[in-house]
Amino acid sequence: MIQIENVSLSYRDAPILRDINLTLCKGGITALVGPNGAGKSTLLSLIARLQPLQTGRILIDGLPVDSTASRTLAQRLAILRQGGAVASRLTVRELIGFGRFPHHQGRPDAGDLVSVEEALEQFDLQALAGRFIDTLSGGQRQRAMVAMTFCQGTDYLLLDEPLNNLDMFHARHLMRSLRAITDERQRTAIIVLHDINQAATYADRIVAMRDGSVIADGAPAAVLTEDNLESVFGYRMQIRQIDGRPLVLQHL
Repeated sequence: MIQIENVSLSYRDAPILRDINLTLCKGGITALVGPNGAGKSTLLSLIARLQPLQTGRILIDGLPVDSTASRTLAQRLAILRQGGAVASRLTVRELIGFGRFPHHQGRPDAGDLVSVEEALEQFDLQALAGRFIDTLSGGQRQRAMVAMTFCQGTDYLLLDEPLNNLDMFHARHLMRSLRAITDERQRTAIIVLHDINQAATYADRIVAMRDGSVIADGAPAAVLTEDNLESVFGYRMQIRQIDGRPLVLQHL
């Protein structure tokens, strides 16, 4: 369980997050949605201790993120940031293998190698395993980064816009893979998404944010209403129902 209690953050007196209180239970997919500047990526970075807390506290399975040992935290959660730079002369297999470092500390064993091969298979990267990162397309590189995050073997996956650079086929494949991972392996995925319909289709829970505050929180059908979407994104959208799930016609 991830507990976020009374978390606020400001930068040069400009509020970025405003009194966030959330409890994210284990299991399933939680999508963070909202316009640019809503605070979604900042919230992920605070959960992963990529920047220090200013007020409030965040607990991961009861462990405070600001004082827990780095290795302990890295064995519980993994984060994929936007636009993370990697060494160009790494192969895909080597990059994914870095996800195991919190476990083996530079001395991989047979189990770590098996985890790498499972990640290659899970994200359909076997054919690219020997390719250098700098020879990949943006979408292929993004899939490799997600696979590295998965290979870390943590209960919690924090993914900041993982669909960046992916075409429709691979975006769908990635979301289906994450759905299978959370269902079959009892992992928890917290994902920043700009595609509202990917969130509607695959997420169990949607947290909608604007201007550093949580505007709506709940199941997709409860959050994705015309009133809520207007409050979050600033304009009214039509909504249709497909197989019991909302489809947002945001382009009309």
